[in-house]
Amino acid sequence: MTLEPCDHTGRTGPCSRALLAAGVARVVIAVSDPNPKAAGGAARLRDHGVAVTTGVLAGAAERVNEEWLTYARLGRAHVTWKFAATLDGRSAAEDGTSKWITSPEARADVHRLRAASGAIIAGIGTVLADDPQLTARPAAAARDVAERSAVAAREAALGASDGAGREGGVLEGGADAVALGAVEHSAAGATRKGGATREGGATREGATCEGAAECEGGWLVGGGARSRRVPLRVVVDAEARTPQSARVLDDQAPTLIAIADDTGTTLKADLLRLPRRDGGLDLEALLRELARRDVVSVFLEGGPTLAGAFVRQGLVDRVVAYLAPALLGSGRAALGAAGVGTIAGLHRLTFDEISPIGPDVRLIARPFTQRGRE
Repeated sequence: MTLEPCDHTGRTGPCSRALLAAGVARVVIAVSDPNPKAAGGAARLRDHGVAVTTGVLAGAAERVNEEWLTYARLGRAHVTWKFAATLDGRSAAEDGTSKWITSPEARADVHRLRAASGAIIAGIGTVLADDPQLTARPAAAARDVAERSAVAAREAALGASDGAGREGGVLEGGADAVALGAVEHSAAGATRKGGATREGGATREGATCEGAAECEGGWLVGGGARSRRVPLRVVVDAEARTPQSARVLDDQAPTLIAIADDTGTTLKADLLRLPRRDGGLDLEALLRELARRDVVSVFLEGGPTLAGAFVRQGLVDRVVAYLAPALLGSGRAALGAAGVGTIAGLHRLTFDEISPIGPDVRLIARPFTQRGRE
């Protein structure tokens, strides 16, 4: 088992007692349950004569369940910071334009990761500059990749038939391979692994989650058979400058606007008041409040200022970077002030994965040391 069998009654009975009733003789556990309310299953099994082995493949199991384990151990949502940049680390040109630095394949992958998150976070600067919708659209993004690949394959095939001796008449891997990969990514984003469950359900702005597994870390919008799971949208906006007409306030997903506790506003939205910190908001307080609302993981997007604040406050658990084979030489950097004054204070990361995504490269890394997990 990746996690110690629980020893409490929640939506279901204790797993430890179910194992005893089934007559299981040996149980192998990767990770102990960090939730005090649920822990104790291993001890109960041992007390009743079951052979119990713990810590087997613990590192791999931690990675599989890292979002939920962060949530359970630290009492806050797990944070994945995503950014797209050129090889020289620029996320926008001098005139502010940034569409599109990376490929459709990279953007489809982003939508897959968005869909697997409980919340998507952006700052007010991004809302004012780009008016993003901050929704997850993995199916549409996958279709776009498939259509583009099919067109490229047809063009390549036509070129091969026209030009005798021409190399590369068909795309390496083929359009079908790209399309299948995109569809697999879309399907992978449809469910969450290892998320927390809701006991009793929760309602956010008319979207109800009745404690079902498919609601983990997200909300259901719509009604009946047409309801769908969507991530919560969160805007970090200390001074409540979000326009009432902003697309993040449409009806496509629930939205939470985080403002300073001393800010006066007439904005009609679901507001969360937080204390100020370092010229902005207390982001750890934000993540703890999201955890109280059953958000297990968040996907941090937007500009360098907010990303720098999260890094500075030690709240980034994973970095997903999409690097395009392009150079700008000037323009906006992907990361703003992150609290580093000298090279000795830099934030060191370790790579988990380096993989091609279309013509781009996706890098997944995490802090070398993570608070609360040493």
